[in-house]
Amino acid sequence: MVSQEQRRRQLAREKFLRQQQRRTTARRKARARNAVVASVLGVVVVGSVVSYATGVFKNDDKKENAGAEVTPSASATSKAPDPCDKAAKGKVKSLSWKKEPAMTIDKSADYTMTLATTCGDIDLDLKTSAAPHTVNSFNFLAGKGFFDHTKCHRLVTSGIYVLQCGDPQGTGSGGPGYTIPDENLKDKSLKDNVYPAGTVAMANTGESHTGGSQFFLVYQDSQLPPSYTPFGTVSKSGLKVLKKIAAAGESTGQGDGAPNATVVINKLTVTKS
Repeated sequence: MVSQEQRRRQLAREKFLRQQQRRTTARRKARARNAVVASVLGVVVVGSVVSYATGVFKNDDKKENAGAEVTPSASATSKAPDPCDKAAKGKVKSLSWKKEPAMTIDKSADYTMTLATTCGDIDLDLKTSAAPHTVNSFNFLAGKGFFDHTKCHRLVTSGIYVLQCGDPQGTGSGGPGYTIPDENLKDKSLKDNVYPAGTVAMANTGESHTGGSQFFLVYQDSQLPPSYTPFGTVSKSGLKVLKKIAAAGESTGQGDGAPNATVVINKLTVTKS
């Protein structure tokens, strides 16, 4: 016959074990989320040293995400048809600079950027006055043909919803050789740590002043820490192009890999309007 005291001790042990199991599960999930985010926005800062963003996804069970649309990702074995055209003839230029270019843009003027891609044109309005270093850098690099013929190398269809571009190597480890400061991190559009659909922002290592040339285009509201410079907004027609790319899925079937669509920036231009 089990005494009342023995029963009490047994229940206490069982409660402790349940708590330990929940904590272990929570730690495992947290590590997995960290690994995913780190792989999503990793960029090389200078030379060939690869660094990764360290932001953590928010809990997908949050109310703000409860009704979010989830874009299906094609599996690696059942690849969706490529919705894009063949890339224009030409090669990626091998260019690098030791320091950020001198400021040459008019900070008070309006600038637009166009990605003429194999999947369609993606037009953006740039936030010049809020992110002058970033806009100036893109203006400089575009003038040098730095982005022409480069691939958008990563599509994320789970947790966050972004297309990442701007790496001349097409691997997630390339850059212009210099870094630019973070800007506009208190933009009014970033509410509750959500980068809304249509945002274009800089990738970085998770540390300040580590942006280079890689950037990401948000095609569906994505919860991220406000650590990535938002420097423009995508037009409605451009957002349709992004969603077409996303609908084709990514190569791993796990929600994070190379896009199945052949997304190549034939030419990137920055224009003062």
